[in-house]
Amino acid sequence: MSIALDIVDTRAAPLEPETPFLRVEDRNGVVHELAAVEGWRLMEILRDYGIGMENTCGGALACAECHVVLDAVSAARVPPPREDELEKLDELPMLYENSRLSCQIIWSDEMTGLSLKLAQET
Repeated sequence: MSIALDIVDTRAAPLEPETPFLRVEDRNGVVHELAAVEGWRLMEILRDYGIGMENTCGGALACAECHVVLDAVSAARVPPPREDELEKLDELPMLYENSRLSCQIIWSDEMTGLSLKLAQET
């Protein structure tokens, strides 16, 4: 099932204070504030907004196209990566201190304000 989501331009009116959101810097350096849905993978949220997740494997840990980099505060707010995610990340040519696969992070509303950047395509 797919739920239509609207892209929120950060230059436009801000989201309602109670709306769970994440802040995403795309590969062009544009920052987006996206309303998030409880229980969705970050990859699904990004894909449905049309922000860099067009060719993913859907969370099967087969491609690593959903590579993102969390800021330090956000990295501490999400569950740590499992061994299979770490193995897939090790296959990438470029890793960062807080690299993660967005298909492996399930959104919960307690994560509101999470900040990440899309890694450059590999």
